[in-house]
Amino acid sequence: MGERVIPETLGACADALYKAREERYALQKKVTEIEEYESALKEKLIRELPKGEASGVAGRVARVSVEGKPVPRVEDWDALLEHVRKTRGFDLLQRRVNDAAVRERWDDRKTVPGVAVFNATVVKINKL
Repeated sequence: MGERVIPETLGACADALYKAREERYALQKKVTEIEEYESALKEKLIRELPKGEASGVAGRVARVSVEGKPVPRVEDWDALLEHVRKTRGFDLLQRRVNDAAVRERWDDRKTVPGVAVFNATVVKINKL
């Protein structure tokens, strides 16, 4: 890949940014294809390995086993939120808002208490 140099002129920076983005897109496409292949392999192993057997299966370079893993899933949001309020267990929740939901309210000229606007600086690029 080599060392990457930041161009001196802004026009050259724009061109380099476009080329870097296109290179990243190409690599990301390959990564996505590999991830899909991995997912298909995992699905086959989960589907076809005998249930309840801890032994799994081994190939020439790797061994796999399929295990259960407890993952929280909220079945009653009202009950959970009431519990959070009563116990002040806010660590049970992630601290972020849904960007799209907030923007939708702002578009309707509504305010969301406790939420302020932060103007992030972004760079947009378009091919000429």
